[in-house]
Amino acid sequence: MTSASRRVLVVEDDRVISQAVHDRLVAEGYDVVRAYDGPGAVAACAEHGPDLVVLDVMLPGYDGHEVCRQIQADKPVPVLMLTARVEEADVLVGLGVGADDYLTKPFRMRELVARVGALLRRVERAGELLGRRALELGDLRVDAAARRVWRAGAEVRLTPTEFDLLVCLASSPGDVVSRERLMADVWDWPGASATRTVDSHVKGLRAKLGGDLIRTVHGVGYALETPAPA
Repeated sequence: MTSASRRVLVVEDDRVISQAVHDRLVAEGYDVVRAYDGPGAVAACAEHGPDLVVLDVMLPGYDGHEVCRQIQADKPVPVLMLTARVEEADVLVGLGVGADDYLTKPFRMRELVARVGALLRRVERAGELLGRRALELGDLRVDAAARRVWRAGAEVRLTPTEFDLLVCLASSPGDVVSRERLMADVWDWPGASATRTVDSHVKGLRAKLGGDLIRTVHGVGYALETPAPA
């Protein structure tokens, strides 16, 4: 897909920032729609079906965390959160409710465009890792083309990043994948050392799919264990 065929929803109550982000993304070839508060963001997401959401944390109505919860519950979509909060706990809250990446204010437009592009590329790459085929490991079934997951016959809803992380681990079941490789392959951040980001999403996967699925190799990374048949 080209950027011209991708729709981005920008949710930002500061009209100056909203206009600046809108103009830059349009210049990059994206179709951009906007919302300025929490309820408007949820409605715009339902109406326009964006491929990605750029979401400010501090919003009127209800905050970006609640917006993220609601839109991810309806249909998973990549979310890039904008936050003025730099504390690690605040970042982990955002990741915990389904955000895929975050950008701290003030930010450079060049970096925002790079993060948007990286998130969208990840959605495409997840299918390529499994060759667009469905993978069955014990009672775990992963359909890369449809981006759907089942455990013991029950479908499990994952955020886009959780799904991409699972696919990366499932592409070589049993093998230990380092955090650095996960950051490069899933987050498109080669050379990054933001291990808390990886650990937070692994925690989310375990909560949804079961604690027996992903093995921790301390100081190295994670491995996907083949679960027992249903």
